[in-house]
Amino acid sequence: MSPRAGNPGTTPHTLAFVESPVQLLNVLEWAHAQELHAQEQPGAGLTVVVLSPTDPMTRGQLRRMAELARDEGHEVRWEEARGGTTAPFRTIGGLAPLLRRADRVVMGDPFSRYVQLLLTITRAADLVVVDDGTATMEFVGQLARGERLVRWHRKGARPGPRDLLFAPVSAAARRRLTPGADRRVQVFSSMPVGDTPADVTVTSNTFAWTRDRFGPPRVTKGADVVGTSLVETGVVDGDRYLHAVGVLAKAHGASRYFAHRRESADKLHRLAVETGLEVVRPDLPLELIARRGPIGRTVLSFPSTVVHTLPLALAGTDVRVAVCDIDPTWLTAHASPRAQGFLSGVTDTARGVDRLAAVSVV
Repeated sequence: MSPRAGNPGTTPHTLAFVESPVQLLNVLEWAHAQELHAQEQPGAGLTVVVLSPTDPMTRGQLRRMAELARDEGHEVRWEEARGGTTAPFRTIGGLAPLLRRADRVVMGDPFSRYVQLLLTITRAADLVVVDDGTATMEFVGQLARGERLVRWHRKGARPGPRDLLFAPVSAAARRRLTPGADRRVQVFSSMPVGDTPADVTVTSNTFAWTRDRFGPPRVTKGADVVGTSLVETGVVDGDRYLHAVGVLAKAHGASRYFAHRRESADKLHRLAVETGLEVVRPDLPLELIARRGPIGRTVLSFPSTVVHTLPLALAGTDVRVAVCDIDPTWLTAHASPRAQGFLSGVTDTARGVDRLAAVSVV
């Protein structure tokens, strides 16, 4: 079956751009919230555009999420946006007419260069940003302070040649994401959002769609560990991370490790050998996996999006979510100067979780 679904000749009322499974999950949550508030009919006028990455794990989860979106009555358009040097031109050229006609644009990653470029084309009066994890917290703050849009783990680094080349597009996107007389901006988020820019509407994502469609889960007696890609992004030292996972798993009797989709195969193999944990590569975002079950009575995590989302997705169950702090000695020499403060803020602002002391590494 062709990866492109739906009738390309239709004129969508709303275009949603996603590049990760979590972004697509949160678009479905946003659409469900619209229906609950009687602002939309089920599946009405929403076309989800998947700007597909090249990573196999991410692609696999996105295809599963795309099936769920179609089941909800939404059109899904799959774009091989990174399939060769000409792919971006082909993708943008094909999407430009739809963008110009769209009344509303929903996006999962305002830091994405792809999305920023597409924002310069649209004339939509309504712009909606749905969660892309903890990055949403940083995005709102940067927008309020009028700063250039840059991911938190790159904050403080010198802009590279590509950054400088793309700077005018990024600046134009930031202006488009600033509310005006003819433009409304909404942030749909499960994250704590402070320093909200004037006239930006913030709506809470309570994971009502996830709870409605999945579960309640079977809860086991043991514990599960949630993985993170902090090693892969160069923030945390790999050896210290693996040691911390082993200590944490032993202390709480954990048996499974739910891998983040960006974790490397080599690291996961080493983790399984050194800790004895069963490494699980989920085929859906963890919020859906946990809600579907089975899931451990205790879910152990490091500072990440799930310490905010899992308590919402698992509301009404007996599952306990516990977060382990990142010790400053785990950080690499390449980590952003503000990495520790950002990670601490992710934990400090989490609601409905237990806080665990950082594992000391000798």
